Amino acid sequence: MAKNKQKDNAQYVRKETFWLGALLALAVGFFGGVMFAVLKSDSGAIPGRPQAQAPQAQVATPARPNMIASLEDETAKNPQNTKAWVQLGNEYFDSSQHEKAIWAYRKALELDSNNANVWTDLGVMYRRSGKPQEALQAFDKAIEVDPKHEPSRLNKGIVLLHDMQNFDGAIAAWEALLAVNPIAMAPTGRSVDEMIQQMKKQRGQMGQGTAQ
Repeated sequence: MAKNKQKDNAQYVRKETFWLGALLALAVGFFGGVMFAVLKSDSGAIPGRPQAQAPQAQVATPARPNMIASLEDETAKNPQNTKAWVQLGNEYFDSSQHEKAIWAYRKALELDSNNANVWTDLGVMYRRSGKPQEALQAFDKAIEVDPKHEPSRLNKGIVLLHDMQNFDGAIAAWEALLAVNPIAMAPTGRSVDEMIQQMKKQRGQMGQGTAQ
């Protein structure tokens, strides 16, 4: 069953993973400085599959500007081409043009709002643009479209914990992920269940220290 689930997940997973440098440790020292990424929906890191090593950021290639120009031309001529808008958003995403990626993804979603991957990628771009609340809304839309969509649930917990300091919300988001995939893992290879248990333990210790 686990192998089949990973195979199904791979259908929406590409090779690239973008690391946003989200530090889960925060001021309270959770996890001793473990680094996390808010993941692109089609990234190489699959919840439930450990990442062997931290991937490198995308490097711009001479072909990328040409591809962007071609897609910009296509969307101008054929504004109803949903696939072209998504591809343009992905190119902007991969070249770290956050606001342009948001614009392209929103254009795509105006044409087809039932794409959990695009909602997730939009959320990542919102988060990288310093808009965590909008990111959460996008992740929630992805979950609404596809309740079994794992990257959006993982990302939601990361943003809640790192950006909103909402520990209970992050735990709830990841417990919901475990309900979808009991063997879900973070890109670092640490199981989501282990992270939740450690968070609860840390919070309990902090509560005891305050009471004293």
